[in-house]
Order: sequence, then structure tokens, then C-alpha cells
Amino acid sequence: MKLGIVGLPNVGKSTLFNALTKAGAEAANYPFSTKEANFGVVAVPDERLHVLEKLYRAKKLTTAVIEFYDIAGLVRGASKGEGLGNRFLGHIRQAAALLHVVRCFEDENVAHTGGAPEPVSDIETINLELIFADMDALEKRIARTQKDRKGDKSLQGELELLVRVMGHLEQGLPARTLDWPKEEMAFVKSLDLLSFKPVIYVANVSEDVAAGAEDARVEQIKAIAASEAAEVVVVCAKIEAEVSELEEDERALFMQALGLETSGLDKLINASYRLLDLISFLTAGEKEVRAWTIKKGTKAPAAAGKVHSDLEKGFIRAETIHYDTLMACGTMARAKEKGLVKAEGKEYVVKDGDVIHFLFNV
Repeated sequence: MKLGIVGLPNVGKSTLFNALTKAGAEAANYPFSTKEANFGVVAVPDERLHVLEKLYRAKKLTTAVIEFYDIAGLVRGASKGEGLGNRFLGHIRQAAALLHVVRCFEDENVAHTGGAPEPVSDIETINLELIFADMDALEKRIARTQKDRKGDKSLQGELELLVRVMGHLEQGLPARTLDWPKEEMAFVKSLDLLSFKPVIYVANVSEDVAAGAEDARVEQIKAIAASEAAEVVVVCAKIEAEVSELEEDERALFMQALGLETSGLDKLINASYRLLDLISFLTAGEKEVRAWTIKKGTKAPAAAGKVHSDLEKGFIRAETIHYDTLMACGTMARAKEKGLVKAEGKEYVVKDGDVIHFLFNV
């Protein structure tokens, strides 16, 4: 899973990126301190894996991972070359979703490009720059399709769709807000538009707000997110940076002292899985315990293909037990004695937390 981090300069993008990835990217109190795109990989926390590792005495533990891309802050006119952001938009084009960081804190030592944090206008600036970048790409696609249509009349339907998408963008509306039939949306998705990508709004707040104090700016972000069926995650990047520097056993005590129940990383990962409709199934044995990320609704053969293409091609059945059921039994042998390990066929839809052993023909 690849996530791109976007936002205005000095909203806390790089601070949050460092807290999530421990990558050590430069984070300064002035605009455009990010001069190169930053990339980091984060293991998805999953306590189930550690329990299974002990149960099987596994030699190796492999978590699911998330890749984060942090680009330079976008400013008004970035799509036309203003600031540095336009240089890096390509880095997030392959992202599955965007984390749009919005500043909700006051700090006279950290400049704001607009003078003061204004979530509504700040969000609008970023959305418009993504839309303008999409319009530039779409204009080229339309011109090419018009040329090709002269020799291939079957492209007329595609051209009409492209023009309709352009009309939507020209209204200042992100492509993700389109409400079209499923087959047409599949075409829009294939265009790889930045404004089509699903978004999680990350409200970067002060320490007080992170601990539960109210903030009108967060409510403004929630209202915008609700209009797009998006989600808002409230974090304090400053606190997250401090937490990331602590040892594992110190983190819980530090967060408890601040009145925080969940880390920003956990909140963002959970929100990302919900946004992208993802779940994890598990494989376990003496050699390795591992988590695999798939789309909700994936059937057993396709899930087997995530492990190895040969497993999908030669799929016979999936021996499946849910993690909670396995834990209640204590061991796989006891679960099998009780008849709780099920033999599932090609139509079985894998569930989050399934522990699966695939049988296949070589």
C-alpha cells in the first residue's frame, strides 16, 4: 500500500513523515525545506503476528508494510510551476491514497504561507492544484483521442467521457466526487488522476487538542470530509515525533500521561485500511509467520495468488481457521481435533484475521 502525503508548506508534513517512518527527512520552520521527495516504509503493527510467532516458534516474522511518500509543500500555482511542489506530483501519482495534512495549530515560530491557518481555504488550495494538474494531463489526452478518433470512430464514446470528466474538473470539483455508473468510474480510475485518489484528511493539531480539547478548525475539516465521504484523523505531529524517539516500553507511559489512547501511526493505518477496503489474512508455520493485505471480498484463490502465483494457478482448497478461534483452542492440533479448521473451496471469501494454509497442485 502506497500513501502520498500532501499539504501546504509548514503544515507538519515532514514532521509527521519522520514520526511515521523514522526516515530523518529535513523538517524546518520555513517553506520549501523539503527539496527532494522523501520515501519511507513502515511495518503495519499487528499483535496477532507476535502471538503466532510464539505459538509456532517461527524463525521469521513478516508484517504487511505501507510506503509513504512526502513531497514538497504545494502552494497556489504549483501546477503551473510555482514553489517546488509541481516537481514532485509524479511521485504520488502511483499512490493508492493521499494523506492531506491540514494545519490546525498556532505557532509564531512556524510561518504559514497564508498568514494564519485557515483549513477551508488551505484545503481548497491543495484540491485546486491537484485538479489543475489533472486538467493539464486530461487536455493532452483529449487532444490525442480527438486525433486518433479520425481513424477509429469507436473512440467517440471514450472522447465523450473525457470531455465530461474535464467539465467536472472545470467546476473546481475533484474527480473523486464524481457519481457515475460503475463501468464509467472504472474508466475514470484508469486515467490515474490525482484528484480521483481517495483522501484522508489529517488534522495536525496542538498538544491540547490532541488530548481532547475542542477546536473549531477540526470541525471545519470534518465538514469538508463529510461532503466527500472522506475520513479525518486528528494527530499532533509534534507529539508523534517525540513518541517515535522513545523505546517501546516508554511509549505507552508517555501517551498515557498525555491522555492519548492510540498513536497517530495506528490511527492512520486503520483509517487507510478502511478507506481502501483492505483486510489482512495470516499464514503461519515454523519457517515464517506473515500478514498479507488484500481487498475485502477477495476469494481464496486470489488470496493464494498474493502468496505465490503458483498457488492461485494450482489452487485445490484453503484450510482456514479464524485467529480468534485458534487462540481459543490454544493450538492448531486441538482446533483440528474439534473440527474447527474448515476446508474451503474456490468461492470462499477470505475474512480479516483468517489463518490459512493453501493446498495446491504443482
